[in-house]
Amino acid sequence: MFFRRTVLAGLTAAMLSPLAAFAAGLPDLGGKTVIVVTENAYPPLQFVDPKSGKAIGWEYDAMNEIAKRLNFKVEYQNTSWDAMIQAVSDGQYNIGMTGITIKDDRKQKIDFSDPYMRSQQFMLVRGDEKRFTDAKSFGAFNDGLIGAQPGTSPFYTAVYEILDGNEQNPRIKLFETFGATVQALKTGDVDLVLTDSVAAKGYVDSSNGGLKVVGEPLGTEDFGFIFPKGSDLVAPVNAAIADLKADGTFDALNKKWFLDHKMGQ
Repeated sequence: MFFRRTVLAGLTAAMLSPLAAFAAGLPDLGGKTVIVVTENAYPPLQFVDPKSGKAIGWEYDAMNEIAKRLNFKVEYQNTSWDAMIQAVSDGQYNIGMTGITIKDDRKQKIDFSDPYMRSQQFMLVRGDEKRFTDAKSFGAFNDGLIGAQPGTSPFYTAVYEILDGNEQNPRIKLFETFGATVQALKTGDVDLVLTDSVAAKGYVDSSNGGLKVVGEPLGTEDFGFIFPKGSDLVAPVNAAIADLKADGTFDALNKKWFLDHKMGQ
């Protein structure tokens, strides 16, 4: 996991410490139920464990710990990425989490938490890919197709940093889920998928050589949880995020999910 390898390089070998119970000084939400929606398609942030069938990942661990420290009961629900921001904006869910990049235009509809993670985008390709090696050579490879979800950071990166700035460029093939883009890559229906370093590591590790990453990182993004505009959960969650950063819990989760966890094993 590329960016996080850098981040984690300075970490000690500390194991994931027992997560603290309710933290003194944080807001107490009195045991209320908070509905959190996610996609379960973005390993290792959130995905369905093929062995157990359970939804797991970095964001689940983080949100569960936030709920514990703020004293709220979390109820998880699932929806697709393309429906998530509007659904949260409409108040169908209290919080959304699926590696959502903090962007000013999205702030018109939703509120963001403070960043809980920083990531960069990489080019995910088939393991035997030799026709291009970076963004420039892919741009010149006129037959190359990119799989992307509309409205996502990878979509806009493909348009404006790899191709010609035309959002209707036929070289971009649209899919409803990120998992579908990766499946299309595996089957040869597209030649490239852009994804942040988090998901890239997860898919490469579980591919047995079928996938790899090429080129340099294409941008830096901060991930945040999302809320309906004006939500009174934003400030408590931000306080919990600061607490989890300060006591090393996020570092421990990074180690657990980005270094120790082996996808598909």
